[in-house]
Formats: sequence, C-alpha cells, structure tokens
Amino acid sequence: MSAVIETARALIAGVDEAGRGPLAGPVVVAAVILDPKRRFHGLGDSKALNEAARETLFPKIQARAIAWRVEIVDVDEIDRINILQATFAGMCRAVAALAPAAARARIDGNLVPKALCCPGEAVVGGDARVREIMAASILAKVTRDRLMCDLDRVYPGYGFARHKGYGTPEHLERLAALGPCAIHRRSFAPVRERMARDLFVG
Repeated sequence: MSAVIETARALIAGVDEAGRGPLAGPVVVAAVILDPKRRFHGLGDSKALNEAARETLFPKIQARAIAWRVEIVDVDEIDRINILQATFAGMCRAVAALAPAAARARIDGNLVPKALCCPGEAVVGGDARVREIMAASILAKVTRDRLMCDLDRVYPGYGFARHKGYGTPEHLERLAALGPCAIHRRSFAPVRERMARDLFVG
C-alpha cells in the first residue's frame, strides 16, 4: 500500500458546533484535521477552557492543522429548517470544504448527518475526549463569541457581548423590553411568544 493512500486513510476530521441553544445569533460549525506530527498542549473542551486559553489556542490550531473549516449558519436558515437540521447542514458543508478531504469524520454528540460526504462516527462527549473534536469546538466557540461581540455593536441594548445570545435572565429581560431584533431566532419559544404578544397588543 502506498504512503499516499495510507496517509489519506488516516485523515480524520473532528466536527463540533457552538450556539445550538441560544435565542439569537448563528450556529457555528467547525471541522478540523489535526497533524499528528505537529502536536501541541492545551487542547480541551472549549466550554471547560477560559477565554484566554481559547484565544491562545485558536491561531495554533489554524496554523498547525492539516485542514480546517468554519461554517456560519445564519438565523434565517435556522428558522427555516430548524436548529438540528441547520447544524447538520453546517457540519456537512464544513467537512465537504476540507482540503485535503477527510476520510472519516468524528462528530461530537450522538447523531451523524445523513448527507455527510464521508463516513461519520458520533462520539458522545467527544469534545472532552477526542483531540480533533476539541480543536473543532475551540474554533467554533471562538468564532461565534467574536461574532456575537460584533453583533452587540450592531444591535445594542441586548447584551449580546456578555451572554452571547443565550437565554439568560438579562437577555430575557431585554427581549421583553425591546422586542426581537433581526438576529433573534423566531422559531425559538421565548422569541416566538414575545412576537405573539406584540401581535395581540397590536
């Protein structure tokens, strides 16, 4: 068997997302193929790392990975096809865009998108167990956190830079006071209910 074929078979992509649960903003998906010859310390579940650690690892992952891709799935797509299918769509696009292509994908969670372009394996708790998934989780979370900070300046008053769109008491209070903005997910119950109250009052 040639070294090229053997190397191709070894290309495993880790896939993870950030932002399935929030009431506002996109869901962000990352796929990463790490280079076993360029290992580095510090990888972990992005949720267990502090912001400084994630920001330090972000450029290291990009520089040392064989391939990586980040996909941003916007609110319109989330509302149109639901959050699970939007996440799956982002995963499929991220893996398909990797160059060189992955021979296999390991996905955090218990489900594998049917439309994935290569064989896939679901790994429950993978973002704390599989280095490729850890790397993907960091790329996804850092990208989304930065984006939500940018969107906080576009849509001031909601506190997006602090809560990143999650349904915190602060966010729910501001949603009640201000109503939904363009990046709120209309298909999510708290936003949908707030819009319904506006229609009823109107």
